[in-house]
Amino acid sequence: MLKFNPQTLKKLRRFREIKRGYYSFIILSVFLVLSLIGELLINNRALIVSYEGELYYPTYTAFHPGTDFGLDYPYETNYRDLKQSFADQNSDNWVLLALVPYSPFENDASTGIFRPEPPETMKKHYLGTDTTSRDILARLFYGTRIALIFALGFMASVYMIGVAVGCAMGYFGGMFDILTQRLIEIWSNIPFLYMVIIVFSVIPDTFTVSSRILILLGVMVLFSWTSMTYYMRTETYKEKTRDYVSAAILIGASNTRIVFRHILPNVLATLVTFMPFTIVAAIASITALDFLGFGLPPPTPSLGELLKQGTQTLRTAPWIIMSAFGALVVLLTLVTFIGEAIRESFDPKKFTIYR
Repeated sequence: MLKFNPQTLKKLRRFREIKRGYYSFIILSVFLVLSLIGELLINNRALIVSYEGELYYPTYTAFHPGTDFGLDYPYETNYRDLKQSFADQNSDNWVLLALVPYSPFENDASTGIFRPEPPETMKKHYLGTDTTSRDILARLFYGTRIALIFALGFMASVYMIGVAVGCAMGYFGGMFDILTQRLIEIWSNIPFLYMVIIVFSVIPDTFTVSSRILILLGVMVLFSWTSMTYYMRTETYKEKTRDYVSAAILIGASNTRIVFRHILPNVLATLVTFMPFTIVAAIASITALDFLGFGLPPPTPSLGELLKQGTQTLRTAPWIIMSAFGALVVLLTLVTFIGEAIRESFDPKKFTIYR
C-alpha cells in the first residue's frame, strides 16, 4: 500500500475540497478508463457472434471473412449486415454489436456518395457523419484518446529532459549554468512551426502512421522542454542553500542522491502544478497542427482535422464544427479545472496561517 506523509495527505484533502477540480478529475479519469476499452464501445466489429452453436469474438481477434458465417464473400464480415441477415432468417444465430457499430476509418454512405449526413438515431450516427461519410462520434472518441495519450507522452518527455537539465543547472551553477542558459536561449529562438513543416515535408510516405506520430512527438518535445528548465533551475538554486543539503554533503552523499532523494521531493509542488497546463498546451498544439495539416498523418482521427472539416462546411454541415468544437472545449475545460485545483491545493501561501 502507498503511504503518504502528512503534508501530502493534507494537500490531497485540499484537492478534494475543490469540487470543480475534483469532479473534473473523476470525469477525465472515467473517460481514460473507457478509452482503454474503447473497442468494446465504438467499433464496427462485433463483440460476440453466435453461429451454428459456436461463439466468436471478432473485436480483439483476427478478422473473419464472410465465408466463416455462411456469406458469399472472402473479405472481412460486415457485422451490421450479418446481424440483419440473421434477423431476416429468424435463426438461432445472433450478433452483439458495440453501442456505436462504426469504425473511425469506415465510410458509410447511404446513397453511395461520400458527403456529410446529419445525426440519425436509427442508423446510430448519433453526431452525424463527416465529409467522407465517417461517423463523427467514432472519430471524436478515438481522436480524443489519441490526443490524451499524445499529451501524456509529451508531458513525460518534457519533464524528463527539463527536470534533468534544470536541476543540473541549479545544482552545479557556475560556468555550466551560464553556458547552458546561452544554449537554451539560442535553441528557443528556432521557430517551432517552420521546423515541423520542414521535417514533415521530407518524411517519406512509406513510414507507418505510428512512426510519423512518434516523429511529431519528438519534434514537439525538442522545442518545448526549455521552459521547464527555468522553473527547475530556480527551485534547485533555492533548495541548494537549505541546511538539509549542507548536511547531506557533510555526511558524504553523492550529487545524484542529493538531487533525486532530497531536492526533487521538495520541489514536487512545482512539478505537479505545471502538469495539467502542460497537457493543455500539448492538446492545443496538436489540434492546431492538425488543423493546419502538419499534425497527425491521415487518416488518423483527430480533433483538429474535424475542426478543419467543420470550418469548410460551416453552412452545409454545421453538426461537424459543433461536435468537434464542443468536444475540444469540454476536454480543455476539464484539464484546466484540474490544473487550477492542483495549483490551489499545493499553494502554501493560500492555506498558511501566520501567528
